[in-house]
Amino acid sequence: MFYQVPQYHLGLERAGDHGPGSGGEPDPGLDYTYSYVTIPAIHILGNFPMLRLIFALTPKLSITLLTNLRGVGEIPRIVEVDTRETPQPDFAPCIALAVAFPAWVSPRAAGISRSRTRKKSKKEKKRKMGFEPEELAADSPAIVIEKASCHESAHKDANATNWRPLFRHPCSFGPAEFGHVLVNLIQNPNINSSWLFRANILYDSAKLQQCVAPTEANDTSSSVPKPSFVGFQLQRCIIRKLIPRNTIRDQPLDQTCLIYGSVPGPEDNGCGGSNATSVEKSLVIYLPHVSAASEMPFYHPIVRGIAFLHEWEAAESRGCISISYLFFNEEDRSVVRLTRTALRLLEVIHKHGKGRIEGYQKRVHHDQVLPQARVQDTYTRLKQKYARRLMKSWAESTDPEKHVFEDLCIAAFLLELWADMYGQGPFPGFVDIGCGNGLLVYILNQEGFVGWGFDARSRKSWATYNTKLHTAAGEEDTLRELVLLPPPVRRDGLPDDFDENRIHDGRFPKGTFIISNHADELTPWTPIIATISECPFIAIPCCSHNLAGERYRAPAPKDKTKADSAYSSLVEWVAGIAADCGWEVEQEMLRIPSTRNAALIGRKRSANGADPDILAIVEQYGGTAGYLESVIKLVASTATGHEHGE
Repeated sequence: MFYQVPQYHLGLERAGDHGPGSGGEPDPGLDYTYSYVTIPAIHILGNFPMLRLIFALTPKLSITLLTNLRGVGEIPRIVEVDTRETPQPDFAPCIALAVAFPAWVSPRAAGISRSRTRKKSKKEKKRKMGFEPEELAADSPAIVIEKASCHESAHKDANATNWRPLFRHPCSFGPAEFGHVLVNLIQNPNINSSWLFRANILYDSAKLQQCVAPTEANDTSSSVPKPSFVGFQLQRCIIRKLIPRNTIRDQPLDQTCLIYGSVPGPEDNGCGGSNATSVEKSLVIYLPHVSAASEMPFYHPIVRGIAFLHEWEAAESRGCISISYLFFNEEDRSVVRLTRTALRLLEVIHKHGKGRIEGYQKRVHHDQVLPQARVQDTYTRLKQKYARRLMKSWAESTDPEKHVFEDLCIAAFLLELWADMYGQGPFPGFVDIGCGNGLLVYILNQEGFVGWGFDARSRKSWATYNTKLHTAAGEEDTLRELVLLPPPVRRDGLPDDFDENRIHDGRFPKGTFIISNHADELTPWTPIIATISECPFIAIPCCSHNLAGERYRAPAPKDKTKADSAYSSLVEWVAGIAADCGWEVEQEMLRIPSTRNAALIGRKRSANGADPDILAIVEQYGGTAGYLESVIKLVASTATGHEHGE
């Protein structure tokens, strides 16, 4: 008996780096795939007696196993088991196992032989997208030639400045688009690597003012040699510090980025190799500040330098892009990982350059309210301080990784936002409406920002995250089981035996910061109760509900330049409520592991200063018919749950 395993690309985590404190990011250097392989039954069923029983009793079955697979070479994980009869006459009924394993594992070493492939290969997918580069032979002549400096020793290794070309691809974008793309990639290295947060620009010769203290900038810029290249003149020098997501695992790296423009000469050749003095060339060089391969962090290719060359024939409106490496050792030319990384880097340039000439307009803009560096540095501190412990003690049935990292990101944003709002002054407190598992409330209190949260029902995790809040009325829980019944909703329909201790009217002390993080039914109410209580707020919408608490599809934005998806429509609808309530609405796309990442912030009142008519606004946005009935049912259901010990 044999197993057949389908093949297609999948990004997974680096072995040994998945878990608390690691960030859980996929490894850009390892190509995780699903491969179609044939595995002898004894290798798997021999280790899984229960699987043998399932196979024997159920000839057609599909189940999911999230477990480690032992004893099958280097394969780390079974993802799916699909039991069915096979039409092949040479096989008994077989199990098709989707088994994730790195492409660098030798199938022969694992006792596995390859079979047919159902999924399209990555090469076929790239061809469909218009990206099929030419791989240059190992003995191809250099297309980027570095000049020997006059002070170099005569005994210097001849290969020391031998830039080896790897890939070349035609392009339809000119020097201006190429320059814009490369500067953007220099400023945002996270586009190329999910292991990186950002780049801190230490020095930029194009800026009138240096980006850091003059002494540091001068020391940094003068200590790095700036090579000269045949046919090129240096135009700009940028020195950046690459900041990884996890500074415990990987250290930051300084890197010099040099931008050159061509100097026309008789040696210029076009992309096809023929003489063409009209060819305009642009060259961008990356030089990491390391002296040995062993000093290179994981997220950077282990090479001394990377060169991106753009050649453009204006008369023909055509060009090409290429990538070259300056290797530490010539033997590294055969390292698969380095070749794959070069292919990916060139593909990103091609994609972004093509998007520029096709009129691509970026719709999502980050870091509109707070600087990226501040929030990410605070997030890194919080992650190192809390992540491992929080994930280890997770009490809910939900994915701990997603929720822990998401709430740490939101907490980091709030801490920096409050630093701007309150400085060294007293903090007025916060309330998290619809606080869910209570983790965000717990983190903020642990960081010294006093506040509390409530939700319609308690969670298992409250036993861990609930702390005591010292108030004028005495000690109170930071997590409370309450249902919101705001003032605009009439209460004359409440039954006589209704427990009003289970509801909150949405009136908070003036200045209390209101948090509404994926609060669903409470999201559209957030700017309204903030207006009534004169409190600043942040709302992060998730599921769409109207003011009556019913599922609701918000109308598409009137601004046709904005996306008209259900989520974008919800965000614009809630922002409209906030604006009508008199708030200057700020919007930030949070860097959290969620597609529901739009944050609406109200911390300033509109300049006109007019008091809004809250009742009129509520009616304008659909009214509250049915909200009271929903509150009554919700309170009754949670009360019944407590009676049954839920």
